[in-house]
Amino acid sequence: MLEYKAIIYQEGILGSLILGQSKVDPVRFSAFLNVNAAEGWEVVTMEKDIRRMLLFWSREGFIVIMKREKR
Repeated sequence: MLEYKAIIYQEGILGSLILGQSKVDPVRFSAFLNVNAAEGWEVVTMEKDIRRMLLFWSREGFIVIMKREKR
């Protein structure tokens, strides 16, 4: 039997406020994926998500769907 989890991965809000836009740091995102992989999670799919915040700023993120064998 499988179990699934959905995670919204985003960088902090500070980069958006200072730079006007916040993009996902590939090194941090890789570390995030590796931590979950060590727990047995496997990425099924992911979708890029750009959200507006406070009218003028945007924030990049990923919606990540993961699965693993139920423990």
